[in-house]
Amino acid sequence: MDLLRTKPIDTNLTKDTGLKRVLGPVHLTLMGIGAIIGTGIFVLTGIGAANYAGPALVLSFLLAGTVCTCAALAYAELAASIGGSGSAYAYGYAGLGEFPAWIIGWMLILEYTIAISAVSLGWSGYVNNALQAMDWGLPSRLLHSPFDADTPGLINLPASLIILALGGLLLSGAKMSALFNAVVVCIKVSVVLLFIAVAAFHVDPNNWVPFIPEPALNVRGEAAFGWHGIAAGAAIVFFAYIGFDAVSTAAEETAKPQRDLPIGILASLGICTVLYIMVSGLLTGIMNYTLLNTPSPISDALLHVGVNWAAGVIALGAIAGLTTVMLVLYYALTRILFAISRDGLLPRFFAHISPHTKSPVRAIILMGVIMALISGLIPLGDLAELTNIGTLGAFAVVCAGVLVLRRARPELPRPFKVPGGPVLPVLGILGCLYLMINLQHTTWLAFLIWNGIGLLIYFGYSYRGSLLNGGSVAESSGSN
Repeated sequence: MDLLRTKPIDTNLTKDTGLKRVLGPVHLTLMGIGAIIGTGIFVLTGIGAANYAGPALVLSFLLAGTVCTCAALAYAELAASIGGSGSAYAYGYAGLGEFPAWIIGWMLILEYTIAISAVSLGWSGYVNNALQAMDWGLPSRLLHSPFDADTPGLINLPASLIILALGGLLLSGAKMSALFNAVVVCIKVSVVLLFIAVAAFHVDPNNWVPFIPEPALNVRGEAAFGWHGIAAGAAIVFFAYIGFDAVSTAAEETAKPQRDLPIGILASLGICTVLYIMVSGLLTGIMNYTLLNTPSPISDALLHVGVNWAAGVIALGAIAGLTTVMLVLYYALTRILFAISRDGLLPRFFAHISPHTKSPVRAIILMGVIMALISGLIPLGDLAELTNIGTLGAFAVVCAGVLVLRRARPELPRPFKVPGGPVLPVLGILGCLYLMINLQHTTWLAFLIWNGIGLLIYFGYSYRGSLLNGGSVAESSGSN
């Protein structure tokens, strides 16, 4: 049994794969920003400051951003030399072998599915708040799942409906989705800049003292604050950076992938890192960190300093921000499922491409229905942390893939190359593992259960169905 068989690398990244090449560097940069700026800046800034790092949350964002930078550079190198819709899955298949690629692909499916479902719940809450402001609030039974321990209901209807609506948008094709994303990204970046401009005039330096609070237990009974709190905060706010890797899944829909993918990945991460550090610093400057453990810390902070009109605008920006996060992550999820199915590791039925929109319609519909059911009927709670551990695992594999391919395929064209030799990829691996260690034990348990299911699928179906094992060629109706 050859578990490490590798997929041949096709250096022609502009060949026709059935998907339509309509995206450029601006589209890709806005796609990355659309996926990154959302829950992290509008929700996790408060949770990270109140429960883990205090004003030193800026250092948590800096630490998480540094780890992401190492991973982003690795993504840029592999995206420019290997390409493909499968992102880290495809890079692992080419460099590490089929079994590691399956594991990473399985983790990516978990990452995106849980992330989108979790974000949809936050979106539902913000939308209902906006409706309540107009005296149109929804009844509680349509805002909670039947399994919600505190306030059981029938279904979280807004969460399910937004996922189905975004699925409909994706079915229209990548170009239309990119245009919608670009418009909404401009709105939410403007809202973030508005917060920065307003908050800068209401900072009380006393709120930054002590900058690194003394180690103590937080409200959850966890060890927090001090230097350990900065690391734990980085592991939590890492969720805020998830999304730049989604840019790499657009390789087969990018006109000049070898040039444009590195631009989109690195530009979106750089812009968002600067915005995160500025927002977290100002947030803890206008309101004491102990008061920030709320679902909407940005709006609450502005209300605290009496700028009510800006708080209302921020709430609308949060709705826009969460919408594009779900859209881009949904896009990435379907492209990864498409790539895995095209390789035969999952049924090739899902690798079908619509001859009209050039999109993987079956993958879009399948995942839309699954996520609509999850977000509507299942309270996610701490399961959202599974997104972090899955992403960190994927980033570590991408960094390792750079090292392996440089040794195994030194002749491979590399239009973009991570600077500093092996140093940054190694730092990326170590940084990801360090942040994974700082996640909760329950997260690790759920992560191991998920991968146990993945092992059963691989050895029960994927190994035999793989094209590298002689599986039949993918159906001819557009997929290849």
